[in-house]
Amino acid sequence: MKAMAPSLAQAYGRRWWMAITAVLENLLCSAVLLGWGSLLIMLKHEGFYSHLCTGNESVVMLTSTSGNWSSCVSQEEMLNLGFTIGSFLLSATTLPLGILMDRFGPRPLRLMGSACFALSCAMMSLSSTDPAVLSALIFLALSLNGFGGICLTFTSLTLPNMFGSLSSTIMSLMIGSYASSAVTFPGVMLIYNAGVSFRVIMWVWSGIAGLAFLNCVLNWPTEGFPTPEEIEYKKALKQNENVSLDQKSGDPNHSTEKASTIAPPDAVPFRRSVLTPIFAWSLITMAMSQLRIIFFMGAMNKMLEWMVAHGEPNPSHELVEDIDHKVSYYASIFGTLQLLCLLTCPLIGYIMDWKMKECGDEKSGGGSADQW
Repeated sequence: MKAMAPSLAQAYGRRWWMAITAVLENLLCSAVLLGWGSLLIMLKHEGFYSHLCTGNESVVMLTSTSGNWSSCVSQEEMLNLGFTIGSFLLSATTLPLGILMDRFGPRPLRLMGSACFALSCAMMSLSSTDPAVLSALIFLALSLNGFGGICLTFTSLTLPNMFGSLSSTIMSLMIGSYASSAVTFPGVMLIYNAGVSFRVIMWVWSGIAGLAFLNCVLNWPTEGFPTPEEIEYKKALKQNENVSLDQKSGDPNHSTEKASTIAPPDAVPFRRSVLTPIFAWSLITMAMSQLRIIFFMGAMNKMLEWMVAHGEPNPSHELVEDIDHKVSYYASIFGTLQLLCLLTCPLIGYIMDWKMKECGDEKSGGGSADQW
């Protein structure tokens, strides 16, 4: 498989293809758990953990293409526990993934992530064949889903290194597609409500993740994408090496040049970066934002149900249908609103690229004035 990997030069020629497919893969296979509200409805209609409702007083009957299933609070609590584990892996594995990516590059992590995501969809499809026995597999499936999704997202953040002055714009597209992937499950639920089997949907989704795996095999190099500073450093080293060889060979055209010592690009120590106030504040605000949206997604369906049923312990059949319709409707609206991330992020990235270019021009202008 390593023999099929392109070189860095070949990957650079395919950088636009890699960027476009990475955005699509992020939309379909990264943080799709952010649309948990819609997946929860489908899992309840497929009978996952419905056996927990036996002997429960507040039981509601749900009708779907797979049959009639009981639904209750105990079932929802168990499924929300699976979401908690999956979303934890989606957020908490970034540090070990960063260490592994520095060591092995993005290719193996991306291969592992797409394989995990494909396996998670296949497991959800298989467990829906007999939910009374295989419901426990949903925990492993959601864990693999979260881990595979963050692997795909995290590795795509290295692509902007190949785009020079457009790096911030490309980075914003990757982040925007990650956040907008919450719209995927609401979209899938529309297909599910149209009568398509849950098992068929999950097998097709597993195939899409398989295509992401194949795309990585054919187009992602084994080496990591160097930063602009690393590229300049390598160019300077190569030029210095050529000067040294010319001096040894006595080339009259270059014998007067002197080889100089090339200092590596300035790098701030990791500990010093972590201990800065701006990093600590960014970490706190991002953690609070992430936890807030995860808590909201876990409780959103229950809040909507209470607002419609007003805490009715034994709702009528008509009220149950009304609850199901309104919860599905507002869950779809929530997922659709996440697409705004993909629409607004490129503007932010463009502004950052524009300001960084201005700063670079000012620095180069100041440098030339100093020389004169």
